[in-house]
Amino acid sequence: MVYLVSACLLGVNTRYDGNENLYEDICNHPHGVLLVPVCPEQLGGLPTPRPPVEISGGSGLDIWEGTVEGTAAALQKDGTDVTENFLAGAQETLKIARLVGAEGAILKTGSPSCGKGYIRNGTFQKKWKRGDGVTVSLLEKEGIKVYTEENLPWS
Repeated sequence: MVYLVSACLLGVNTRYDGNENLYEDICNHPHGVLLVPVCPEQLGGLPTPRPPVEISGGSGLDIWEGTVEGTAAALQKDGTDVTENFLAGAQETLKIARLVGAEGAILKTGSPSCGKGYIRNGTFQKKWKRGDGVTVSLLEKEGIKVYTEENLPWS
């Protein structure tokens, strides 16, 4: 079994602030499971560390589908639009998933790229809204099951 995993969950310093989100239960995966680390934000050309980003005007799915009349965007705290970086990183992540034959992906909750079920609301006030990140939206649209560190495929 092969799964993509947010690199930060494996202890790689890829978070926006240059830190990691090591999650031991993923590192102690069952025998026969291959984990492939990815960071969609880095794959999209953003540096680490980088300013925090939240999705304004919708969710990751809204960015892909344009369902909010083009108002959904991935914005840095200073207002810089990095939507194109997020789209590119999601597409590169999908390419990797297909290259390695990934059965699914285990991605970091709450992230504007990797969040599943909920993401920050775009106000940079530590408030949440329902929705998925940009990468999660693409992977699921393409039939790749996405899990989180709170919902591992082998638990």
